[in-house]
Amino acid sequence: MSEKDNRFMALALSLGRRGQGTSWPNPAVGCVIVRDGRIVGRGWTQPGGRPHGETEALAQAGEAARGATAYVSLEPCAHHGRTPPCAEALIAAGVARVVCAVEDSDPRVAGQGIAMLREAGIKVTTGVLRDQAARDHAGFFLKTEQGRPLVTLKLASSFDGRIATATGQSKWITGPEARRAVHAMRARHDAVMVGAGTARADDPSLTVRDIGVAHQPVRVVVSRHLDLPLMGQLARTAKENPVWLCHGPGADSERARAWEGLGARLVPCAVHGSQIDTADLLQQLGNAGLTRVFCEGGSALAASLLADDLVDELVGFSAGLAIGAEGLPAIGVLGLNRLEDAPRFELVETRAVGPDILHHWSRALG
Repeated sequence: MSEKDNRFMALALSLGRRGQGTSWPNPAVGCVIVRDGRIVGRGWTQPGGRPHGETEALAQAGEAARGATAYVSLEPCAHHGRTPPCAEALIAAGVARVVCAVEDSDPRVAGQGIAMLREAGIKVTTGVLRDQAARDHAGFFLKTEQGRPLVTLKLASSFDGRIATATGQSKWITGPEARRAVHAMRARHDAVMVGAGTARADDPSLTVRDIGVAHQPVRVVVSRHLDLPLMGQLARTAKENPVWLCHGPGADSERARAWEGLGARLVPCAVHGSQIDTADLLQQLGNAGLTRVFCEGGSALAASLLADDLVDELVGFSAGLAIGAEGLPAIGVLGLNRLEDAPRFELVETRAVGPDILHHWSRALG
């Protein structure tokens, strides 16, 4: 692959990321159309999942797409849904070459888009910046292959791993710069998720604020019994921005009706022991179309997701203060006796964010 291919694919990937958090249940795809070394069209998947990135780029390019090269961050679709296949659109536009970062694992595509292009005489190059594309589309791939969304677990804690004092005081352990970074991360996910304990203790809004973003993620609360305040911020704003409540089969029916009346969506989930079954929880969210979920705790939900090997990305913000053993730990009981049983992740990034330290970890690809 050439340096030019890498450069234009990097742009296509960056465009695709603009759709993260808004394109679900479809993947966030970026596309760049280049003719004679000049960009003639750019596009990315629009809110709600359509139009697709290729369609947007082709519309911008117009007749200049004929004989051009299209750089696409994911294999063009080959199936008829609410819109015609993107592979057909590229063929009809007369592009001469398609450079694709990664193949689509959706069985409705799975190589058929590439085959369709080649049968039409279009030269196809695959695998350009494949690893980065695989990470960008990991949520869509997980939903397609395993039926669940990607889970990013975010924890903001003291140097000694505490998220609150013994009295429950937690505002603010980290600084305003870290909180602003968290809002940007929320915006790139389809949903923000917390446990019932966090919802009761903090009365959070779970919205994206102060960064100039108009859309809001789905707000998910995991509450087996639906024992959540009916006068809190989530209840007051459920008709403005979506609130989904994931509950067990024994949840109080009157509270369920009350929450539905407030505008919340109820998501029944299986129970394992005394808690919501996290595997079933994520299957239900995947069935509802979510591809990327940003979990902000609390400690019990974090422990359950880690224990069940359902965390794909770890994001930690560590502050330069110590709270002590009497404080609330960031992660609840995991029941580990051996270090080799502890979930491990690979370091992606570490950097200063204001007075705090951001560290980002990821499970290995494959």
